Amino acid sequence: LSESFAKDIGLLKEVGISPIIVHGGGPQIGQRLKSKNISSEFIDGLRVTDMETIKVVEEVLSQDINSEIVKSISTSGGKAIGISGNVNNLIEAAKLKIELKDSDSNIEKIVDIGFVGEPKKLNKDVILKHIKEGNIPVIAPLGIDSNNVSYNINADTAAGFIAGELKASKLLLLTDVSGILNSDKKLISSLSLKEAKEIINKEFISGGMKPKIQTCVNAMEKGVAKSTILDGRIPHSVILELFTEHGIGTQLVSN
Repeated sequence: LSESFAKDIGLLKEVGISPIIVHGGGPQIGQRLKSKNISSEFIDGLRVTDMETIKVVEEVLSQDINSEIVKSISTSGGKAIGISGNVNNLIEAAKLKIELKDSDSNIEKIVDIGFVGEPKKLNKDVILKHIKEGNIPVIAPLGIDSNNVSYNINADTAAGFIAGELKASKLLLLTDVSGILNSDKKLISSLSLKEAKEIINKEFISGGMKPKIQTCVNAMEKGVAKSTILDGRIPHSVILELFTEHGIGTQLVSN
């Protein structure tokens, strides 16, 4: 699957599209932590990240996975370059504050989940320079603050932020479901931005889908024309989405 994805990304570049890849690595990070006997806790779908964990996260994201994707694209004939978000101030981040409501008292409290950040500023010139040179940027979702502290950033959040800052023509979120499903578990093929904002708080939108929709909405409010949540497990999913009449997954359109 990664081989066909790499070939497809190379093809996009050949036909004049400038793809930027932002990757995650949750399962691989989980496996590495387990092998080191470091336990993981999740709050609101985000991994609580202490000093020991952030070192593992950096290692897995910026070294292992990033270089693997770069190598895969290069082997397929593309010209990829690996970039870590916490290097050269590519993604300036701030510590993420999570507010949780206590179900008994209904009082909101701020929970500290460690070195987990939210992107605040993008050094666009670094990415644009690579694109101008004919490279395909492959970005590890890490950020850094003014005190040189590194943060783990959710990959979807990082992708949406980068797309919005660059006013990309399209944002694609590759996931492990077919797209946004309605209350009858049927795929919703298209939503307007207004409809996406309305659907986000419905009961049938659960788990990781809610932040994915919010990521698309945020990117589109910054000028991204279209975004799609699609099943990355389907071979050539990116090509099917971009070059077939109806595409696949759920497309959100701004008008």
